[in-house]
Order: sequence, then structure tokens, then C-alpha cells
Amino acid sequence: MDLHQLRCFVAAAEALHFGRAAQQLDMMPSALGRHVRMLEDDLGTRLLTRTTRSVALTEDGAVLLKQAHELLAQADRLAASFRARGRARAATIRIGAIDSAAAGLLPAILHDIRDQQPEVSVNLVEDKTIRLLPWLLSGRLDLAFVRPPENADKRLELLFLFHETAVVAVCERHAFADRSSLTIADLASQPLIVPERRSRPHSHDLTMKLFSEAGLRAHVVQIADEKQTIVNLVSAEIGVAIVPRWTSRMAARGVRYVPLVSSAMNRLPLAAAWTRGTRDPVRDSLIEMLQINLMRYAIEA
Repeated sequence: MDLHQLRCFVAAAEALHFGRAAQQLDMMPSALGRHVRMLEDDLGTRLLTRTTRSVALTEDGAVLLKQAHELLAQADRLAASFRARGRARAATIRIGAIDSAAAGLLPAILHDIRDQQPEVSVNLVEDKTIRLLPWLLSGRLDLAFVRPPENADKRLELLFLFHETAVVAVCERHAFADRSSLTIADLASQPLIVPERRSRPHSHDLTMKLFSEAGLRAHVVQIADEKQTIVNLVSAEIGVAIVPRWTSRMAARGVRYVPLVSSAMNRLPLAAAWTRGTRDPVRDSLIEMLQINLMRYAIEA
């Protein structure tokens, strides 16, 4: 029995939707369906009934789902124990971070690691939450700084850190460039540049919710994925954008960052994530350092 096929089956069985399950595993729905069919062929039984509108567990599928959790948990514990043994000898930690954490939080953390644990080597990977979490679960990463998902995988441990402050990026030639602060009402008629929701749901939804709670409609003129692209579009006077405060550190000619006054301004959560039930001396010491210095890190970020 192939463990990857089993993980595909568990994801599909819990979501009862191949599209959502595939997104969780960062793969195409067709590939996930193929792995489930291969598992069914290997076991000689139908595990899921699928129509164009619904997915349901068969009786055999329900039995397997219950036992699959225990089997996968055992496999994860076994793999994690050997990874921890090897990494303890190498004194290396593999950290994943979203762009916000990489720019705002990680510099202070890496400085402290080198100061307090100079023997530890850090491998840093920067990507989006939807990619970092699967890499964490597969063992490619030991720790990740991410936007916490609404429905986190039960195999993950999440430590909420803090909320990042939002500011408004405007072109230096914009009428708002010299303002000391802005409100959502000020932005009601402004063309907006927002992140693509699938890859950056928290940042996208922040803008939408701020306008919705103010009884206003966001006037979106451009969708962009990367923060650097968004800031460059602001510089080109395509529109304005609500972004995390750390974005002001990016090199972008002709862009000003104005504080946003809103009761909901702190809605960009940042969390540390790792595999639940695993022990890793290097990672655990970093998490302890993180908790001790969290207030200072939040201010510096």
C-alpha cells in the first residue's frame, strides 16, 4: 500500500470534494483522483462513490479511513524521529516563510540565532502559505512562518504570533501622499490593487472586509500576486493598495505608505507552524527563543 495514495484518499474522504482535497495537497484534482483509483485497484474494492455532483464514502472506505489515520500518524512519527536524529547531528534547521515574515520577522530571528547558537545552520525558503504547509507535512521543512489557515491540518501545531499592521501604499504624486493617516471612507472612490485570493487569501480578504464593514464597495481595478508587483503598480499610478507595514521596506521609487485608521486594521495574522507530536532539539530551542522574544520581534516587524 502506497502512503501517498493513502494520503490522497484521506484528503478526499475528509473533504468529500476532489478539488478542495487536491488544493490541500498542492496537486491537480486529476492526479489526486488517479492515486485514489490506484489505491482502490490495489485493495480490490471501491472506497469512494463519485458523481459529477457529489463524493461519498463506501462502507469499505469508512473502515479504511479510520485505520488510515493511525497508519499515517505512525509513519509520520517514524519519519520525524529519523529526521530529528539526523538534524540534531547536523545542527541545521529548514525554515519556510511567507514574504511578510521573511522581510519583517526573520531578520531579527536569524540575528538572534547566529548570536546565541552560532553552530546552527539555517536553510531559508520563501513562498506562500499554500505551498509551505504541504512542504512542512512532507518533511521538507522543519518550521514555517505562515498565515494560519481557517481549517488547519490536524497534523500541524500552530503558534499564533501577532497581527501585522496594514498601511496604504500610494504614489508620491497622489493627493493622499502627504496625509498623516487615511480611513476606508477616504479610499471609497480610489482604484484598488489587491492580491490574488487563491494564493494570498488573508491579504485579499483584508481589503474586502474593511470595505464591507464600512458599508462600502471596493473599486478593484487590478489583481496582482506578488507584493513587489503591487508596489510597482502603485508607483505607476494604476491604483492604491492596502499592504502590510513591512512592505514599506521594499525598494520602490515614488511610493509613500500612509497609516490606515480602522478598527479592523490588525487583521493580518502571523503564526509559526510545525508538525504536531514531533521532537526536534534545534527547532524546539528556536520556538522557545521565539516565545521569549516575541514582544520585541512584533515591534521590529
